[in-house]
Amino acid sequence: MRKVKTKIKKNTWIAWSEDEVKLLKRLFPKGRAREVAKQTGRPLTAVKQKAYSMGIRTRENRLWSAEEELILKELYPNESIIFIASKLKRSLSSVAARASILGLKKQGPRPWSRREIALLKRLYSTNKKRDIANKIGRTVSAVTIKARKLGLNEQYRLWSKSELNLLKKLYPKKTAHEIAEQLNRSVQATRFMIFRLGLKKRRSSVKH
Repeated sequence: MRKVKTKIKKNTWIAWSEDEVKLLKRLFPKGRAREVAKQTGRPLTAVKQKAYSMGIRTRENRLWSAEEELILKELYPNESIIFIASKLKRSLSSVAARASILGLKKQGPRPWSRREIALLKRLYSTNKKRDIANKIGRTVSAVTIKARKLGLNEQYRLWSKSELNLLKKLYPKKTAHEIAEQLNRSVQATRFMIFRLGLKKRRSSVKH
């Protein structure tokens, strides 16, 4: 006789348990509906229907708030999509799609003025890139790229004669961290100058 394969009925009409609902809330927003279906033994359509009836949305389908759109409009012309997606906790495709709907465009690189370049050179060795970007009115990526083109690094800002004299005076007794803080220099720049000047720590006298 011909064997008839019996189909295993999916768990369709049975009410959702508390544990299943918790699983749905945890995995569905992350786009893991199939995993929910597999673990609960329910059809994928039933999983999606339950999620939608409870108001659970994936990150792709989550409605954009007015505040999110305002942030998107402010950041999109100059910041990368990766940065915006991270800030808004959305996927790259979601950010790109919303920007397209809103008609947002990327701005071309704005030429750097002499004042901006001078300010960048003065601030770069002792300030965080985000702070520099805010003061100049540029993005962090723009600051990083321009600094690289100018060959700026932690040792770029010229040392004055008074700074060098103070460094020579302080180094035998104080650490590079302490001196850097007093001179408003980075530790890296301070250590570089100590090495360049060939400064050495004084040997402490041995008491007998």
